[in-house]
Amino acid sequence: MENLIALLIAAPLLGAAVLLCGGRRLDAVGHWIGTVLAAASFVVGVVLFADMLGKDPENRAMHQFLFSWIPVGGFQADVAFQLDQLSMTFVLLITGVGSLIHVYSIGYMEHDERRRRFFGYLNLFLAAMLLLVLADNYLLLYVGWEGVGLASYLLIGFWQHKPSAATAAKKAFLVNRVGDVGLSIAIMLMFTTFGTFAFGPVLEATGEATEGKLTAIALMLLLAACGKSAQVPLQSWLGDAMEGPTPVSALIHAATMVTAGVYLIVRSADIFNAAPDAQLVTTVVGAVTLLFGAIVGCAKDDIKKALAGSTMSQIGYMVLAAGLGPIGYVFAIMHLVTHGFFKAGLFLGAGSVMHGMNDEVDMRKYGGLRKYMPITFITFGLGYLAIIGFPGLSGFFSKDKIIEAAFAKGGTEGWILGGVALLGAAITAFYMTRVMLMTFFGEERWRNQPSASPAEPDVEPAAEHHGAQGEPHPHESPKVMTVPMIVLAVGSVFAGAFFSIGDRFIHWLEPVTGHAHGNPPIGAAAVTASTVAVMVLGVGLAWLQYGRRPVPVVAPRGSLLTRAARRDLYQDDFNHVVLVRGGEHLTRSLVYVDHTLVDGVVNGTAAGMGGLSGRLRRIQNGYARSYAVSMFGGAAILIAATLLMRAV
Repeated sequence: MENLIALLIAAPLLGAAVLLCGGRRLDAVGHWIGTVLAAASFVVGVVLFADMLGKDPENRAMHQFLFSWIPVGGFQADVAFQLDQLSMTFVLLITGVGSLIHVYSIGYMEHDERRRRFFGYLNLFLAAMLLLVLADNYLLLYVGWEGVGLASYLLIGFWQHKPSAATAAKKAFLVNRVGDVGLSIAIMLMFTTFGTFAFGPVLEATGEATEGKLTAIALMLLLAACGKSAQVPLQSWLGDAMEGPTPVSALIHAATMVTAGVYLIVRSADIFNAAPDAQLVTTVVGAVTLLFGAIVGCAKDDIKKALAGSTMSQIGYMVLAAGLGPIGYVFAIMHLVTHGFFKAGLFLGAGSVMHGMNDEVDMRKYGGLRKYMPITFITFGLGYLAIIGFPGLSGFFSKDKIIEAAFAKGGTEGWILGGVALLGAAITAFYMTRVMLMTFFGEERWRNQPSASPAEPDVEPAAEHHGAQGEPHPHESPKVMTVPMIVLAVGSVFAGAFFSIGDRFIHWLEPVTGHAHGNPPIGAAAVTASTVAVMVLGVGLAWLQYGRRPVPVVAPRGSLLTRAARRDLYQDDFNHVVLVRGGEHLTRSLVYVDHTLVDGVVNGTAAGMGGLSGRLRRIQNGYARSYAVSMFGGAAILIAATLLMRAV
């Protein structure tokens, strides 16, 4: 079975090669080629999963060596794959949810002239993410890491005729390069410390390294995770990434890019366990980001950007859990998987709404759509209930476990982290209820409104294919779009309970990540009751503000916090002042030093030598009498010196 691991990557990689190099002759069937090869990778994953279940938990890891990549003296880099319980979880998520998004895209991108290229990019995205999670060493992981960055750039900027899309793609690419520097430094530190960058030898040798070195490596890995997973301070790219087609948003937020950072931290668990300071920083980053994203999501009128703030917040929960160490590793991955179901469903539901609303994204121009899009309403509603932690649905089980783990950290730190996690749950219920009410309930504010918000359009190159111009005529999406939404809704409802029965998910991942129960100061029942209470509070506040009052088509000015949240809590302003302006001032300072000091020394030396040579040149004037005088003078000096030496 080990020989099948490479097929997981080969299938979508082949699809990307064929679709991107095959030319226009494949335009008519390119979407089917991409979808079939994505599904083929999922089938291979299911076969390997079934084989893995038939083995003892301690012997389930599989390895496949392909070839030696860089054999240079003591520097040995192999192209080899490792499939264990952790990577298998990601394989099934990536290929399963990714295949559903491919199917959905067949309908969503039906009238796009570049649909073949789009599916080629989707296949490339899946292949790069699979390489990332299947690599058995950090250097090969880095190749997949960069491949994910490239694919995200191509997909976010797919409609590059829009300046906003081109800018968003460049922004995502550049911000992620900052995190990538952290990963490259971490790999260098690993090699200088351990003499290798393979997972097994590195993680087994952590006890031989000093805590300072392990802390440095862990912090660099965290920096990389912040870039890919849009965590503070590298979170600014995620909202702008909504400029890409909606299936791209679903793929980035649910199954691929933003999950890479969580995988990196959990895969490097032994390093973080031996670096408590780095673990503390990780929990702080997760706690700050989960509140940051939730607050931003409360003020967004663009339905996709509201969901983007939600993703930032939910990934913050996962990073918080991963920072808790063995108490939280399993629950970080569990929430990642359940989040993959309901967040993909929410984004595809948002795309379905846009499909029936002439690509309008402004929720203030929605309202009352449940009557016109019943399947979208039900599936989106189930995803909504899952993400707010409604009892019995997937998000309830996974998020509740993270909150319990936060309290189980113990001491003042546990109370603070648990309190932050509860506050985040309340805000999540508020902003997601806001999205639900503004979109599917209330008066039909879209009547007598022009289509496609000029500020934030989501149109395709060929034309606005999702509806005629003028007043929207909302309607349900075709089956090729609704069927994937239904499947994801089923996962949103049942996945959490399935994982929790008999601690099934804990037993699955424990051989890889380990697990500890911690010292919770309050019981699990009290945590559950508190979580449900804050969820009800958030829903109630949203109902009072958006359910019982008419929603104005034009957003009111709002409070200072609301205005700040609309501007993403000034994250771009901060980056512009500190990084852009700071970089400009630094560059000017370096130019001044270069001109005055460096060029001053060089030019001064040149000028001095030029002046000296000019004066010496006067001696060589071509007159014989001058040379005779020089010779006489030189001889006189030599005679005088000789006589003086004899006298002494």
